[in-house]
Amino acid sequence: MKTLVTGATGYIGSHLVPRLLDAGHDVRVLSRNPDRLPAAWRDRVEVSRGDATDDRALAAALENVEVAYYLLHSMDGRGDFVARDRQLATRFAASARAAGVHRIVYLSGLHPSGELSPHLGSRVEVGEILLGSGVPTAVLQAGTVLGAGSASFDMLRHLTERLPAMIAPKWLDRLIQPIAVDDVLYYLVRAAELPDEINRSFDLGGPDVLSYREMMQRYAGLAGLNPRLIVTVPVLTPRLASLWVGLVTPIASGIARPLVGSLMHDAVRDEFDAEQWMGVPPGGPADFDTAITRALRDVDPQLWIRSLGLVAAAVGATALAGGLLTDPDGGWYRRLRKPSFQPPAFVFAPVWTSLYALITTAAAATIADAREADRNDDADRFERALAANLALNASWSGVFFRGHAPVPATLVAALLALSSADLARRAAPYGPGKAAALGAYAAWCGFATVLSSAIAVKNRRRRQ
Repeated sequence: MKTLVTGATGYIGSHLVPRLLDAGHDVRVLSRNPDRLPAAWRDRVEVSRGDATDDRALAAALENVEVAYYLLHSMDGRGDFVARDRQLATRFAASARAAGVHRIVYLSGLHPSGELSPHLGSRVEVGEILLGSGVPTAVLQAGTVLGAGSASFDMLRHLTERLPAMIAPKWLDRLIQPIAVDDVLYYLVRAAELPDEINRSFDLGGPDVLSYREMMQRYAGLAGLNPRLIVTVPVLTPRLASLWVGLVTPIASGIARPLVGSLMHDAVRDEFDAEQWMGVPPGGPADFDTAITRALRDVDPQLWIRSLGLVAAAVGATALAGGLLTDPDGGWYRRLRKPSFQPPAFVFAPVWTSLYALITTAAAATIADAREADRNDDADRFERALAANLALNASWSGVFFRGHAPVPATLVAALLALSSADLARRAAPYGPGKAAALGAYAAWCGFATVLSSAIAVKNRRRRQ
């Protein structure tokens, strides 16, 4: 049958297209950027260039189509994604009805009844819009999708790999019914064959019902990691939790926030009609351990540990060298005239300790994320820039405290501030949390430059 797939560059869409081709579908994809389509199947499909916000592009893409897969969402951290999703779904529903489409298939999420997070509430609203379109629609409501590359799975694995101990929201103990990506794809393909009279939602989930805490511990065991220490507290909001996710994982905060918010609800199947209408995946539905084992074939759970060890050793050596070279109790430093904004001596140790921890976390995460994205050149350049930065960091203490040279020390501090800002710039493509952490380091180095300069001016006639 003639089949349209929207969102074909996304995780589910890019995996669904080859499954449909193998099942004999004549596939057309709607894409703003055809060059981003996976090369493995790009030449096997008809490409309709356009945007789903353009009615003419939608009409052209839906022409002569029997089944249309709606895999679009606006969860990108820019503006009101709920309103944009509503508008997209309404436009798509009207265009599909006008084009005479026989069926719409939409992938949504498992959810309880009652008030929902913005993310889940929007997914439910989109399903209702499509179900009311006049075109027979199958809304497949899936739990957390387990597969390498899925945003939900990536958040689970990166949090588990990178945080051996964590303070987490209390809703980490909400119940979830995860499902393997292969099983989701099976049901998506079979949904195209549902009878015309079917216009409803179907719950999808694997055989296990687990809390997020249990999922993390089981992932750790399967990935060869030590058990994780997880302490839950009632005060960590989705916004705060998403900022932390954005710092330590490659998940953008605009995506992490709605994902984290959705964990406030149980996500467990209420009905089991999908098997009756669409059968069961070959070999039966995969359990959690099987799905994770499959996903681990495509990821390296030890990459973070290696990156962290490399960065921690370098930052630790820098901190040690700086500590040995610093002499705040020496007679020369005590005799210096200081500006009025000189912080008390007790401030420097906790500030630098916190900054070194931020540098280690943000730099290790940036390097690991770059290598996971096959951007090894970016990772190599970041490592070289970090090495230069740490050399400047340690040398400032030697120039100022041992060399008794405030003017050259000011120059070193300025170079260090510029280098730190460059690290933040390099980290920015891998998450605003990482850039913010390194930006705090750059800001402190900027303050150190001003302070060194002020000391140099106040003591310019002083013999060294």
